[in-house]
Amino acid sequence: MITFCINQPNSDPYFNLAAEEYFLKNFQENIFMLWRSRSSVVVGKHQNALAEINHEFVRKNKIPVARRLSGGGTVFHDPGNVNFSFIRNVEKISEVNFTVFTVPIVEALKKLGVEAYSTGRNDLLIDGKKISGNAEHVHRNRVLHHGTLLFDSQLEALKGVLKVDLSKFEDKAVQSNRSEVTNISNYLTNPISVEEFTKFLFSEISQNLPGFQVFEPTSEDLEAIQKLSTEKYQTWDWIFGYSPRYGFTNKMETENGEIRISLLVEKGLMVEAVVSGAIEEELSQKIAEKLLGCRHEFYAVKSAISNLNDSGISITDIIKEMF
Repeated sequence: MITFCINQPNSDPYFNLAAEEYFLKNFQENIFMLWRSRSSVVVGKHQNALAEINHEFVRKNKIPVARRLSGGGTVFHDPGNVNFSFIRNVEKISEVNFTVFTVPIVEALKKLGVEAYSTGRNDLLIDGKKISGNAEHVHRNRVLHHGTLLFDSQLEALKGVLKVDLSKFEDKAVQSNRSEVTNISNYLTNPISVEEFTKFLFSEISQNLPGFQVFEPTSEDLEAIQKLSTEKYQTWDWIFGYSPRYGFTNKMETENGEIRISLLVEKGLMVEAVVSGAIEEELSQKIAEKLLGCRHEFYAVKSAISNLNDSGISITDIIKEMF
């Protein structure tokens, strides 16, 4: 069996996620791919995107949010994080095994003097700190296994992106396990750049794969991947609208007392909205009417209700407390 090995140069997170799906569903060869993306946060297929991110931090820092094809938890990507993808044909579902795909990573790190290990879950650790999260997706007789490798990532940004208040959300979505993280570069005896690390990893793993061939996607491949990126991975319907049904509750203190916010969201759209407490009934009803059918998204909510007469109540503060 041939294994196509791809060192993907594109830093667009949506393109890279689309590339995985494209190679999974349109090729028969096994695939090994390394890639890095610019700063972005990537949620699992079955997660409530809004509940997984620090909405204000992400918005203020203009960090793109993406959804991947596989399940599992939310991860942060930036140029200091190296992502690896294995796509392999399998005969039985029992062949879908995380260890099979993480062992080559562990062995490569060992050659750099880094002792990484798995807890038996979907991660890799050094000294009890997480360096890699992994997830899988099965399509017919092919499995996609992919993972992150925190090499020299901006860990403070990672923490800022993923710091959320889950008490506001009620849903049945898969929730991320928050773990202490570290960078691989901290454990290297001989410092190297992330580019050197990527080159080493690509060479080390590729040469040990059966029938490996370095593969350059054709212009037709790249066009098809970009089309999938544009029509699926960049869309609001996929990123936020794919989130499972959820309830959102929050409250805010004002000079006149407490205001309570309660939302019910389906496919990213508000189907119920109640703003109650220390607020005029007429204004409360206007807000509810404007929000019905509106996306649970900051700028959509702002556009819908920011021009309402606040009568002493800060509409701006109410909008802020809806996330």
